[in-house]
Amino acid sequence: MKFQIVSDSSCDLPKERAQELGVDIVPFYVSFEEENYMKEGVDISVEDFYQMMADRAGTFPKTSMPSVQDYVDVFEKYAKDGVPVLCICLNAAFSGSIQSAMNAKNQILEDYPEAQIEVVDSEEVTALQGMFVEEACRLRGAELDLKEAVKLLEEIRPTGRIFFTTNDLDYLQHGGRIGRAAATIGNVLKIKPMIEYVNKELVSAGVSRGRKKSLQSVIDKAKAYIENHYDENLTLQVLADVVHMNQYYFSSFFKKNAGENFKEYLNRVRLQHSMALLMKTDMKAYEIAARVGFKDARNFSENFQRYYHETPNEFRKRRRDAAEES
Repeated sequence: MKFQIVSDSSCDLPKERAQELGVDIVPFYVSFEEENYMKEGVDISVEDFYQMMADRAGTFPKTSMPSVQDYVDVFEKYAKDGVPVLCICLNAAFSGSIQSAMNAKNQILEDYPEAQIEVVDSEEVTALQGMFVEEACRLRGAELDLKEAVKLLEEIRPTGRIFFTTNDLDYLQHGGRIGRAAATIGNVLKIKPMIEYVNKELVSAGVSRGRKKSLQSVIDKAKAYIENHYDENLTLQVLADVVHMNQYYFSSFFKKNAGENFKEYLNRVRLQHSMALLMKTDMKAYEIAARVGFKDARNFSENFQRYYHETPNEFRKRRRDAAEES
């Protein structure tokens, strides 16, 4: 039997994406004022929330976890119809959201003893939790039942990582991650910390001077990996995992900051290495294609002609003729 997936709004899935996946989102409450709390994703979008944080420098939002009743309202409609529910919550170390979900589950079971509700601590945060939810949707689409999906999710859970940078140090200071003096000096020097979330903790992944440089360091890491692994079956997902990003976000991030998309850059690196082999060896086109990572000689030749407007053999002959004349 297929199951329904529920997550709290800490997963940061856009409303449209959650609807596309068929995921129910139970909102956190956020406020930039003392008394006016808004439901995240309902009264204020995730994008607008982050924009308000940027626009209101020095103002720190407050958050409140979903209530037990918020979860009851979602669980009950599926319990009535006998639909199993998988609820994925923010890391329990960061929030009591999972406790609200557990209390709601127990309340539902009193009225619907046959209800199947699994509440899972994602042990993740923000977009990484969103990736965890997306994986749950993939398992559901693969026709796994609720118990099977939970077992696999728990197996992959420790592998989750996310890498990010901040625009300034104010929020790290406010959250007690660094001291006031360090935040002040860091902001003056325009130091941007690079932070990694791994093993349920936030840890330092280095620093850079300026946001552009911190973003460039991610691109540099990706490019270095491509240079060292271009001859392998290198996919967007593999590279996104290397820099700990969602592959869909990484795809647009790479193109914006590298000036070309991942596939174009990878092909260009492969072609550059193929040119050296064409000039220095007598390897056949299919042998070179395999050596530098193209799937076959035809794919290699088509890409070579698209970039250099001549075939690999024409390039080889032209360069060798020029060498003999000189």
